[in-house]
Amino acid sequence: MSAKSRIRVGRLYDDIDPDDGQRVLVDRIWPRGIRKDDPRVGIWCKDVAPSKELRDWYHHQPERFDEFASHYQAELTGNTALDELRELAKREVVTLVTATREVEASHAAVLAKLLKGR
Repeated sequence: MSAKSRIRVGRLYDDIDPDDGQRVLVDRIWPRGIRKDDPRVGIWCKDVAPSKELRDWYHHQPERFDEFASHYQAELTGNTALDELRELAKREVVTLVTATREVEASHAAVLAKLLKGR
């Protein structure tokens, strides 16, 4: 299985899919209403989340997404947690989960694209 097919993106609050593999929460802040032992979170990798400043600037404004993605990728340069996610994806399916409603316009989508090498 290629790295591209081993990386998925989903919303934390959605039901677990049997094909999810390891579910990795990629939000910097623990989501409301989710217990620390919730089965929808396998690993919490907050170190790959965008900085508070970048997250506040973006504030899910669609017209800023491309610029947000560019800045976020720059923030990830040299991030060892990103390397650890890459290694995990070599061994098993990884689903990056976020509490964000618009998953496809989120940091999780940018992160997945980066991990897939696109």
